[in-house]
Amino acid sequence: MLHPLLRWLATAVIPLASTVANASEPVTSSEPLNGENPTLNFNVSTSGYPPYLIHLGEDRYGGIAYEVVSRISERLGYHLKPHEIPRKRVDAMLQDGYIDATPRAREWTETPGDFLFTDAIVSIREVFFTPVESDFRFDGLEKLKDVTLVTPLGYHYPELEPLFESGIIGRYEVSDDRDIFTYLLHGRRLDATIADLAVGQWIIRQNNWQGRFRHSDQALSDYGYRLMLRQDWASFAEAFNKELAEMKASGELEQILNQYR
Repeated sequence: MLHPLLRWLATAVIPLASTVANASEPVTSSEPLNGENPTLNFNVSTSGYPPYLIHLGEDRYGGIAYEVVSRISERLGYHLKPHEIPRKRVDAMLQDGYIDATPRAREWTETPGDFLFTDAIVSIREVFFTPVESDFRFDGLEKLKDVTLVTPLGYHYPELEPLFESGIIGRYEVSDDRDIFTYLLHGRRLDATIADLAVGQWIIRQNNWQGRFRHSDQALSDYGYRLMLRQDWASFAEAFNKELAEMKASGELEQILNQYR
């Protein structure tokens, strides 16, 4: 028979060892923790992606995608926990379980088959923005040559990658999405930038740049902006899609969109 002191030590040390081991492991967020609701660890990016992800300061967030995900998570019984993850590390941290979801278009992902995607929350329509005095015109990929585009660091453009790789067009990358318009205004030998129409218009309004830029009528792409998850989150994705469809049918999503127009 164990001495009472040894019995007490055994019961105290085992939970402590388990806690120390778990501290270095990814959180299995699909499982309830300590009897509480499960957590959805959600990437909001280090600088956001207005108007879809907006950093409001003091650990507060907003934006179209954030509001949609926040409302649906609450309805499904999940606690939403934001994480500011650098773009280059998102895919690896998602696969390793340190985060559970990130907003993403399937087409922006180099290995989309490694992940699970929900239905589209909104449509991302990428267009070319140029200063109003620029001679740049976008009349189709076959006519796009001898120009340098300003793009956010690490962004993947399937339609343009062959042109970048062959040197038909040049690329100048900047670390902050908001800086692409600043560089376009003040940089030399930079012809245009690519941005979602809503994102570009948001940045222009926030900086009082109305009348200084124009955008192409023809879009480079039109993609669905979704949640990207790990493959084992299929049940969550199915429930999310059902709630999202109801938000669209009831007009709730349109109300959210109107707040950011």
